[in-house]
Amino acid sequence: QVQLVESGGGLVQAGGSLRLSCADSGRTSTYYAMAWFRQAPGKEREFVAATNWSGSNTYYTDSVKGRFTISRDNAKNTVLLQMNSLKPEDTAVYYCAARTSGYLDGAYTYTFPGKYDVWGQGTQVTVSS
Repeated sequence: QVQLVESGGGLVQAGGSLRLSCADSGRTSTYYAMAWFRQAPGKEREFVAATNWSGSNTYYTDSVKGRFTISRDNAKNTVLLQMNSLKPEDTAVYYCAARTSGYLDGAYTYTFPGKYDVWGQGTQVTVSS
């Protein structure tokens, strides 16, 4: 059973930093893409950042560009999200997602939740003003 486990969430003041980590407990799957999504109360789940199978290509939603950095360690089947200069509007539950069913073609395809078939349980990030 493939399972993704997130960690690193918490409460931080505006301007602070957090680093989220997502690990595959089974370490047996090939992940053709890995991504972070977030969902704030009363809002739909939205794309935050993604990386391709090798980690050579990364993609970000405009609101986090220059502040967040996604990276992955294929040997450990983990993906990290370094979040700097956090803002109150970054407050949400952050979900790790992975795709096991083949490569994605085109940057825009990485932003669709439906392209990912493995999800974590989420970790809460709260940014106070």
